[in-house]
Amino acid sequence: MLCHVVSSSRLLFAVITGAAVFGAVQLAAAQTPASYTPSTAGASSIPAPILNARTVFIANGGADGGLFPEPFSGDPNRGYFAFFAQLKSVGKYDLVSDPSQADLVMDIQLTAPNGPRQGGKQLGAADPLPFFKLVIYDAKTRFALWTITEPIEWAILQKTHDRNFDDAVVRLSADVQALSQKSTASLYPQPSTRLVPAWQR
Repeated sequence: MLCHVVSSSRLLFAVITGAAVFGAVQLAAAQTPASYTPSTAGASSIPAPILNARTVFIANGGADGGLFPEPFSGDPNRGYFAFFAQLKSVGKYDLVSDPSQADLVMDIQLTAPNGPRQGGKQLGAADPLPFFKLVIYDAKTRFALWTITEPIEWAILQKTHDRNFDDAVVRLSADVQALSQKSTASLYPQPSTRLVPAWQR
């Protein structure tokens, strides 16, 4: 009789354990986010001043403290000058020195958030990475039309920090170009490659 009771208890425990595991798997599957689909938009979704702009004034929104000369070489104006040169090389816009002569004003800022100490994507926490924030304004009405952000990826070496800085500027310029196209296929044409440090895996 004792053996029968023990066997029944083990069977019941196995059934309960199996049900719990199955339930956990189903719950995890239900919470798994769908695969990422790049943002797309038709011309009607993009503000007309952006699509029709010919002249641009680039404003220097500055940079947070503690970023120069380490981990990034140069000074807080580096992002402004790099973006100015990158956008000028594209040749799409006439970059003017007087905002009153511009169709758009693009304000570029370099921000370094502290971020959560033990952040997690499950809680919706953002990566504590420095990033460029570009706010596009209609020069006539002074309304903000669009905001673009591009992170500067994680690194250890100074030269890698600098390369990632330059890569983020290139992506930011590509984002602006994609946004200004009437037949935009993707608003983020060059998504960054996220390099996760070993201690965060």
